[in-house]
Amino acid sequence: MRRKRNESGAATVEFALTYIGLIVPVTFAIVFTAQLLWVWHSAIEWTREGARYAATHCWQADGSNVTTYMKANVPVNVDQAQFANGPAEISVTFYSRDPSSGTLIDFTCTGDCSTACVPDVVIVSVTGYQFTRFFNYLGMNPISLPDFSTTLPVEGAGCNPEDGSCSP
Repeated sequence: MRRKRNESGAATVEFALTYIGLIVPVTFAIVFTAQLLWVWHSAIEWTREGARYAATHCWQADGSNVTTYMKANVPVNVDQAQFANGPAEISVTFYSRDPSSGTLIDFTCTGDCSTACVPDVVIVSVTGYQFTRFFNYLGMNPISLPDFSTTLPVEGAGCNPEDGSCSP
């Protein structure tokens, strides 16, 4: 009987140590991994949406219409500000197909938004994103995610070939 009385709190102490040393860190790891995957998926879909917008709207040499659209439509996620205002950068590049070789070359055109200025391919990329959640509290380096890039054929670029009108 005396032996049992001396060990009455041992199970509670073991549970507390296991909880603090194992269960809490694993729970936080699962939460932050889920956040990372959420941001990753959001960035991929956001890049695809930007490429779809670029493929169906007027060509502009600097791609400002696409970047303006993308910054106004950043998907909801924990690092939304990094995509809208922060270090994540959007690049939009238009290409045309060389008729003799079939390779892609940089698209150039005099003027904007006309039936004469319709590129063949658009590439939208998001670069420079770093996942910093939780890591900055621990003094660790952020996780740099790879560049997100989507390539699509241009689908008329917002121009109607029948009457020559274009809508940006």
